[in-house]
Order: sequence, then structure tokens, then C-alpha cells
Amino acid sequence: MSERPDVVAALAGATRAANAAAGPEAALAELTRALPPLLGDREAHRPPGALKAGERQFSVCGVFLLTPDQYLDHIRKPKEPVKIPIIGSLNGVSSGGWIKYARLIEEAGADALELNMYFVPTDPDISGGQIEDMFAELVSDVKRTVSLPIAVKLSPFFTSIPHMAKRLAHAGADALVLFNRFYQPDFDLETLDVITRPELSTLQTPQALRLPLTWIAILYGRVRLDLALTSGVHCAEDALKAMMAGANVAMMASELILNGIDRLPVIRADMIRWMEEHEYASVAQMRGSMSQQAVAFPAAFERAHYMRAIMNLPQ
Repeated sequence: MSERPDVVAALAGATRAANAAAGPEAALAELTRALPPLLGDREAHRPPGALKAGERQFSVCGVFLLTPDQYLDHIRKPKEPVKIPIIGSLNGVSSGGWIKYARLIEEAGADALELNMYFVPTDPDISGGQIEDMFAELVSDVKRTVSLPIAVKLSPFFTSIPHMAKRLAHAGADALVLFNRFYQPDFDLETLDVITRPELSTLQTPQALRLPLTWIAILYGRVRLDLALTSGVHCAEDALKAMMAGANVAMMASELILNGIDRLPVIRADMIRWMEEHEYASVAQMRGSMSQQAVAFPAAFERAHYMRAIMNLPQ
């Protein structure tokens, strides 16, 4: 096989020893956790209320595990023992301070930068157009500041995802990460508290894969961007589906958090075994083979698929 499967591990706060254990044969890259938004420039230009809303969303976390300096050290320290690229992640919704930290992340030795657009608009006076303009402006400002490849991590909540993807490509993005999963609160009926906790996908929640799989299959060949799939990748079959949809990268933070970094070589071996059994010479050969442009029934990704699904419901 002329090309190894492209499996990227998004390791949330992995230790240096764990990073080294991954090795170049197990993962393509490590994505660091995102630098939190409260560390940025609060006076940067932005639509009214935009950053304030972001601050309220993250204030429930109380205290962040890493200060800015510790975060930069988190990037610097693994560079020598780890032979895989290190991707910094910056959580921001405005220019100003985010440009400063993008430059610092580059200086710390990161090989690429993810802009994690975690922003839940709650102000009814902020329009969808303003949010799209804000995102495109941020990407353009950061791209002018650093020479790193830039990936943008988006939520699925845009009126037109293909149009937003095209705007970000024009703004200078090199890749999209689909999708950001907003952590939705729950209520404790006894204490009347709002409960916030991360929800990890598992092998028992295969539906987590469906949304990013659908949109990567639709976007493949339509935008000049690399595509990374995140959410619901737990085994070789999931990663293979991501490649066939058109993804360049499959990310599996939940799987590694739940079952450890030793899952990486197992998944890679399973992928190679499947590819050999089905006579694929490389990942490139399969990439995009199940995209909307490639399948025999392209409307399966649109309303016709909905109609077929309804007709196939159990009687």
C-alpha cells in the first residue's frame, strides 16, 4: 500500500509521554486542545454583544486548565520527542487578541493552526450575515498574520454550509473541520441547576458520524479546501467511511479519551487489512468515491433521500 491511512488523533490535553507513544506510524498529527476565548483581547472590534456572549458561554467552566504560557509550553515541549506534526487550536470569534495568540502559537513551533469557531449567538440583534462576516474577517486577519496552514472548525448551524465554506476559502482558509459539537446544557430537576458536561460519542452512538459524513460528501470537489471529519469516528469502518466521503482527515478524540491511545495502531491495522481485502492500493484511491459527485444516485444526499427513508420505515 503506497499511502498510510490518514488518521488524525485529536488528543485533548495528552501528556508528552502519551504523545511520544503515538508515534509517526499511528497518527498523522496531534491537535492540541483549544486556547480558551477569555484569554483574548476583549476590546477587539466585533459585532455588538458577540464576544460578550462567547464569554458568558465559557464562564460556566470557572477556571481553565492552562494559562496562555502553559498552553504555548504544551506546544513546544512535544516537538522534539514527537515526530508527528503538532496543530495548535485557537478559540476565537473576533480579531485583535486572537491575532496575537495565533502568532505566539506559530512561534511556539506549531505546524498548523485550527481556528475553533465555538460561538453560540444568543443576541437577537446579531444577524446570520454579521456572524458570517465576522468569521470570514477573522480568518482573513489571521491568515495575513501567520504563515501556518489554517483550518477552520465550524458548527453545522449555517443557512448554507457550502456558501460559508466558499467564503472561508476565499478568506484564506486551507481546510475545514466538520463539525463543532456545541455542549448543550441539561437541567437538574432536584437542585434546579443547569448542568454542563461534555458528551462523548461512542460505538453505540453511530448517528454522531452521519452529519459530518453527509456534508463532507456534499462539499468534496466543490470547494478548494482539505476536509477533516470530527465526531463519531471510533473504528476502522468509521475512518474508511470518512475517506470515502472525501475527508483528508478523520479525527477521533472521543475514542482515545474513552479507550486510550493504544487504539490508534489497532485502527490503522484494521484499515490496512480492509483495504487489502478490497484491493485498494492507497487512501487516495478511495477518497471521495462515495461523495455526492461520485455516487450513482446523487439526490440521496438531498430531499429524495428523505423521501426514500420515509418509505422504508417499518410498517
